[in-house]
Amino acid sequence: TSIFLSKLKIPHVVIEKDVFPRDKVCGDACSGATTRVISLANPQWLEEMCNLPHSFHPNWGMSIIAPNGKTIDIPYSLQAQQPGNAKGFTVTRLVLDNFIFSKMPSPFCTVYQGAKVTAINTTDGNVTVAMLQEGGEYEIAAPVIVGADGDKSIVRKKFLNDNTDAKTYAIGVRAYYEGITGMHPSNYIELHFFPQIPEGYLWIFPLPDGMANVGIGMLSAKVRKEKINLRQLMLATIENDPRLSPRFKNARLTGKPLGWGIPIFKAPEPFSGHRFLLTGDAANFIDPFSGEGIGNAMCSGMLAADAINSALAQNNFTASFFKEQYEAPLYKELGTELAQNARMQRIFNHQWVFNWFFNKAFKSKSLMKVMKGMFTNPELQNELKKPGFFLKMLMNK
Repeated sequence: TSIFLSKLKIPHVVIEKDVFPRDKVCGDACSGATTRVISLANPQWLEEMCNLPHSFHPNWGMSIIAPNGKTIDIPYSLQAQQPGNAKGFTVTRLVLDNFIFSKMPSPFCTVYQGAKVTAINTTDGNVTVAMLQEGGEYEIAAPVIVGADGDKSIVRKKFLNDNTDAKTYAIGVRAYYEGITGMHPSNYIELHFFPQIPEGYLWIFPLPDGMANVGIGMLSAKVRKEKINLRQLMLATIENDPRLSPRFKNARLTGKPLGWGIPIFKAPEPFSGHRFLLTGDAANFIDPFSGEGIGNAMCSGMLAADAINSALAQNNFTASFFKEQYEAPLYKELGTELAQNARMQRIFNHQWVFNWFFNKAFKSKSLMKVMKGMFTNPELQNELKKPGFFLKMLMNK
């Protein structure tokens, strides 16, 4: 949001709780949505990333492994596999966020790092934020506030606490390993669905220099109901499951597994209102099926800047204005895919359906073509948005 506000020459203040470089618990996988927004911000930044192979690891697709062990590889692109053409990449958030943060300085941007917000209030003409930073007390006033502060967003709590689910819909645990074998030659990210991981999955995302981000995510209600220890479940699956244990035989865990909330999209909820906008995790824009969040967050940040530009031009900061100028464009950009993937997530929570679907795909050339073309065929992508498409495909031989 800050970068696009600067491109629009709009003065703004950024209040950051931590001090960069800082880590952010995440899966570390970036889709084509990420590269697209970065390119719109500045195409040269993508060139910089390509010239940093020990930080930014290009990948070309994903492998989805059903509970019965059957695997479907889905490419992101059919272009020649050259570094400059990769639609996705993996990079630790420590590196990625610091890279983006380093691009923020401009005459229009004032940043307070290591700042603690103590109060947020609204008046007829402004939003005021009280904060502590380096022993000093400050109060900042502006016509609009953007909550880009994650799944525990204090901005969301201030403005929408009575209108949204208080609990994060899913939770995850992430760890870093080195020395895992059997990685895809084109650096595909892996989503593993296991019988012992109901309503969730385990992922393996390759990183540079033989490292990998390994984690597990599951719906919060399931974790609470069955009192599941996700960390123990992940480590036990890695150690004991015949699918994974040989690949981790000589692998080494680096650091401690860390957990965090995963605010996945589940139903249309407000993410803007009078004098405020929410972006990224604060707006619950994590993909329900793949867990993708970085690209969606960047897209929302870009469109938030556009909406603010329109609001300033018309001196209109009402809830109805932001619903039209921010929520509607963002739903147009992301809503259909997120709603579709939410349906897929609910369907595939029934593991017998998942296995049946994959068995069907291995017998049906047309269905396998659909699966493999999900990210490469624009006509197919439009068909996937239509209700009943998968049912129609499943009825074919």
